[in-house]
Amino acid sequence: MIWLTWRQHRAQILLTAAFLAVLGLLLLGSAIEAALYVAGHAPPGCPGAAPACAPLEVALGERYDAVYSVFGWMPLVLPALVGAFWGAPLLGREYERGTHRLAWTQAVPVWRWLAVKLVVLGGAVVAGGLLLSLMISLWRPVFRAGIDSSFGNVGVFNMVGVAPAAWWLYAFAFGTLAGALFRRTLPAMALVVAGVAVTMFTLFALSDHYAAPERVVLSGAVELGDPDARLVSATWVDPSGREVDSPGAEVCPRRVDPGRSSRNTEAWQECLFGKGYGYAVRYHPPARFWRFQWTEAGILLLASTVMGGLAVRHTLRRTA
Repeated sequence: MIWLTWRQHRAQILLTAAFLAVLGLLLLGSAIEAALYVAGHAPPGCPGAAPACAPLEVALGERYDAVYSVFGWMPLVLPALVGAFWGAPLLGREYERGTHRLAWTQAVPVWRWLAVKLVVLGGAVVAGGLLLSLMISLWRPVFRAGIDSSFGNVGVFNMVGVAPAAWWLYAFAFGTLAGALFRRTLPAMALVVAGVAVTMFTLFALSDHYAAPERVVLSGAVELGDPDARLVSATWVDPSGREVDSPGAEVCPRRVDPGRSSRNTEAWQECLFGKGYGYAVRYHPPARFWRFQWTEAGILLLASTVMGGLAVRHTLRRTA
């Protein structure tokens, strides 16, 4: 069965391996070139969080805009592709071509056929996700030395740690179930692409509830010192300690001068701080990175198990 699985799905396996190899070369080449560029143009102590490093960050962003664009789409596109080209054809193509009538009437029971394929291909999907995570983790420090955004930036968060493996497995299981239900490959592919997108945005909205956010009241500034913290909400606090949506104009009027909106906002904030107001921020600190990683991975793993079980149950019932 393992040999048969390889024979039937070697195209997906080889294309995915080739994609990861090309992506790895792209990341390696850009990292080496960026390291040389930084060594020749960076002020002392840069890259880093110091204000003097800002021009270098801008220069790197402009120089590697194409690489950043590819990277920005990967958290959503790659799981969708895995679900569409690994999961959806697994059962959908068998039904479309009618080959299930031959494959499932041999000496190998249907449950064993399903089990081996799901385990082998699911394991390959998880391995591919972990390899991608490793490559991204080795690539990013060249561009973000001294500045970590793997927690505060949700797109990066879904590309490092165990998240890619969890998302790839979820998309694979989703596609398998869709193929079992529709018995057609193209409708199953369309459903899994839409389903992965909806799931990703849903978990993004729910991720703030993975843990109770911490609260801090700032005085003199409206930004946290840690750029990698994940913000949940922010509001003003009056001198009595009561949270208010927005202080009234009678406290500190806001000037509206075209071309000076940033300076006017800063002056308004300075006025509020001077009158005893504070700025309450609820956030998740970067130390919760692995807690959030394993929480999200657990949700996706549970969903993958349920969908895989439903696909097997539905298939066995049809062949009974």
